[in-house]
Amino acid sequence: MNLSLFDLDNTLLACDSDYEWGQFLVDRGVLDREAYEAQNRAYYDQYVAGTLDIHEYLGFALRPLAQHTGEELARWHADFMRSRIVPTIGAPARELVQGHLAAGDLCAIVTATNSFVTRPIANEFGVRHLIATEPETRDGRFTGRVAGTPCFREGKIRRVEEWLAAQGRALADFGASMFYSDSHNDLPLLARVTRPVAVDPDPQLAAEAHRRGWAVISLRG
Repeated sequence: MNLSLFDLDNTLLACDSDYEWGQFLVDRGVLDREAYEAQNRAYYDQYVAGTLDIHEYLGFALRPLAQHTGEELARWHADFMRSRIVPTIGAPARELVQGHLAAGDLCAIVTATNSFVTRPIANEFGVRHLIATEPETRDGRFTGRVAGTPCFREGKIRRVEEWLAAQGRALADFGASMFYSDSHNDLPLLARVTRPVAVDPDPQLAAEAHRRGWAVISLRG
């Protein structure tokens, strides 16, 4: 059996779901445009630049979850999926995932975006295993804080290893291990698998993939 791991934002999706969720709430009038939009963009720019403080960002990104009921959030997310996410999923991305599933690979989406936003997206791809940043809950409500290790940079390695260990497995147990990503922020996990693949990579990842001889593909066709 092979292991196939997929980043989500700007890899399987032609957008960043975390950023788009915030903008969706702004456009719905749930969040104040003036107060939220500029900060959301600033954090996204920091992510692209590789300077993001993940704990500071999560304090910002998870706060709206704590301010609304589960019923409200679920209703908004269903609209978010229809209007913002599904249109960004191209046929090549669906075919890539389905090919690995059909081959019998153990597949997981590994994303820094929180599991509230990304679980329905993983379901859309038919991927049962989601390794994401986990929002803390208490008494059935989100607290606005993160639970455990954020699934970001080196944290992705830790979270993947914990997930495999819970199944009695390790990375070295697989004949081949693949990770598909667009971002230089994912270089730690890309360097740990046997078959790293840069997908529509940012400039930093493109340069590193060229230097190391990694495969480079596009899912935007």
